[in-house]
Amino acid sequence: MRENGNSGMDPENVLKGRMAETLVDELLRSARNKVYRFGYEAILQNLTQIENAFDGETEVGQQIRAIPDFIILNQSGKPFFVEVKFRSHPEWYRYEREINVLRKIEVFWKAKVILVAPRNPYFTIARPPYFDEQGMPRFVRLEYDQDLNVTGEKLEEFDSLVQRYLVKEVERLATGK
Repeated sequence: MRENGNSGMDPENVLKGRMAETLVDELLRSARNKVYRFGYEAILQNLTQIENAFDGETEVGQQIRAIPDFIILNQSGKPFFVEVKFRSHPEWYRYEREINVLRKIEVFWKAKVILVAPRNPYFTIARPPYFDEQGMPRFVRLEYDQDLNVTGEKLEEFDSLVQRYLVKEVERLATGK
């Protein structure tokens, strides 16, 4: 993950992440789930304003930083925590930092994690445990998840948005054009 000199996070990566969150938000709503924003940025804006005084290294600090992006109520009324991640690198899971982020989400929240990527399948999902015994991610196509009611037909609709807004941007950055 690139960082800039001021606030830490690279604005391009932040934008891609927010685009992925918005796509997942709309996709889950279109599958007739109730979607509530819940994440660190959405709920705890006051903490981000006092971040220098906030110790993110304590257990509570780590738990707060790992708050999932959404609370989802499916059509049956069953609640789920959902975290959304955009990853452009196909082997993102080989980086220790990425594994640690998922481990914290797993330990503190036991959330489902939806991965948005610039290659097919564009939407995959994992529920804890996120990795198998060999350390490989256990992500499957989103339509295989029985809880969120996302059909292959719905995914096709949203796949085209990923292609239009995220794939082309990743390709543009890779080629420098």
